[in-house]
Amino acid sequence: MSTADTSALIASARDWMAEDPDPRTRAELAEVLTAVEAGDAAALADLADRFDGTLEFGTAGLRGALGPGPNRMNRVVVSRAAAGLAAYLRDHGAGPGDTVVVGYDARRDSDVFARDTAEVVTGAGLQAHVLPRPLPTPLLAYAVRELGAVAGVMVTASHNPPEDNGYKVYLGDGCQIVPPADAEISARIAAVGALADVPRGDGGTVLDDEIVDRYLDTVAGLAGDGPRDLRIVYTPLHGVGGVPVRQVLETAGFAEPSVVPEQEEPDGTFPTVAFPNPEEPGAMDAAIALAARTGADLVVANDPDADRCAAAVPVPGADASAPSGWRMLRGDEVGALLATHLLARGADGIFACSIVSSSLLGRIAEAAGRPHLETLTGFKWIGRVEGLAFGYEEALGYCVDPGSVRDKDGVSALLLLCEQAAALKAEGRTLSDALDDIARAHGLHATDQLSVRVADLQVIRDAMARLRATPPTELGGLAVTRAEDLARGTADLPPTDGLRYHLGGGARVIVRPSGTEPKIKCYLEVVVPVEGGEAGGVAAARIVAAQRLDALKLGVKAAAGL
Repeated sequence: MSTADTSALIASARDWMAEDPDPRTRAELAEVLTAVEAGDAAALADLADRFDGTLEFGTAGLRGALGPGPNRMNRVVVSRAAAGLAAYLRDHGAGPGDTVVVGYDARRDSDVFARDTAEVVTGAGLQAHVLPRPLPTPLLAYAVRELGAVAGVMVTASHNPPEDNGYKVYLGDGCQIVPPADAEISARIAAVGALADVPRGDGGTVLDDEIVDRYLDTVAGLAGDGPRDLRIVYTPLHGVGGVPVRQVLETAGFAEPSVVPEQEEPDGTFPTVAFPNPEEPGAMDAAIALAARTGADLVVANDPDADRCAAAVPVPGADASAPSGWRMLRGDEVGALLATHLLARGADGIFACSIVSSSLLGRIAEAAGRPHLETLTGFKWIGRVEGLAFGYEEALGYCVDPGSVRDKDGVSALLLLCEQAAALKAEGRTLSDALDDIARAHGLHATDQLSVRVADLQVIRDAMARLRATPPTELGGLAVTRAEDLARGTADLPPTDGLRYHLGGGARVIVRPSGTEPKIKCYLEVVVPVEGGEAGGVAAARIVAAQRLDALKLGVKAAAGL
């Protein structure tokens, strides 16, 4: 970087610091500037990254690392986002009688960002209703519709690393924003002038527990009459799900679950896990160990903002008193279980999933005479499906009650999975038995994922470019029968950055950059017919499927240069 560029960068940082209302981030930036002026090359690179553009506002809202600078999550960036959102709402007819609901999780500064949002919203002449404490994201989505708000803001980074936070926006339909609203809000954020000129009001109205109780009673009411004998181990992974989940289970008639004690309380530093995501290796180890010690029937978990649900079950024939006798269910497996459970209860309407989820849901819906639809990745798309009965995505997101929450909801999904497990236990059966039934009826649909986290986003761009320039003709020994560049769109889907390969035998591979993390994700699926009606036929099919998935993973890795 030239001397002139460095001087301009330092000047920009000082201007930003003068505008920052937060003494902590001002002090942090001052330390970086001192190091830069002392000739510290690493500090200069750090400063350049903090001021490398502005944290992009898109269909996931905002999400990024906490810290000073326009390319980080902080009070300046959040206040400008709130001002842009308020301007968008007013330009679309919102006025003094209209309300924005603001919720927040237990991450660092979530409550501060929520307060800033409420003050900017009221300063713009709208009303702000703030949830009473750190609570699940689906409760915010519920409150938007229940309270007749014109929009909702949830301060959360979901399952991202501890150093991150985020800002998710819902419109009055209770769904996350989609184009063109994201671009329109982004344009208004960019048009916000000096932060000192953004009017601020009071902190809005802090709601009492009535809205919380209405949501929890609605969720608990989803469980019908039936068996409740089920020994449950639960972990909220240091998030906000603990109290709501226990209350819902109790109201629905289940015994108190055994909660992982070291992960029970909300803690934005997430001290016991490397990544607070149930999908990540090791995140569920403590819960599974507790289940092995206590003779549990089922392990269930939420991510930190409780919009996702994960589960682990005993391995048939293994020693469930040892952690090795348990396995995590894949998101597609939980999706298939919930779909069959809802169909057995008479659910009517469209069964939808994202394009990266298993094709099994389509088979299940077709056999039941229900329509099936694929959407782009994300509940911003699934939640908008008209006539939705059930929607899911493989990343542990499930919508089992779209009439109340048009978003993924880890609390209601957890309850219905427990209800299903208890009903099966009363018959002397398990969720694993139900999965075997599904495999016998529709073929064994086995899925896996190759997910590569990168430090340099250019690695992802290079991999996508390589696959586009040299499309593979076979992957893992299976011929590619059709290749689709999803960036061009399809007859059913708008354009998105992704590649889809259809292979022989019903197998499928999709490669796409993550929308929320520095990862490239490769979604793999194989379909293996089950020969014979006994359990041995399913077990044999699983062995074949595992071998094919391993070969596919190696093939995709080589083709993408990962």
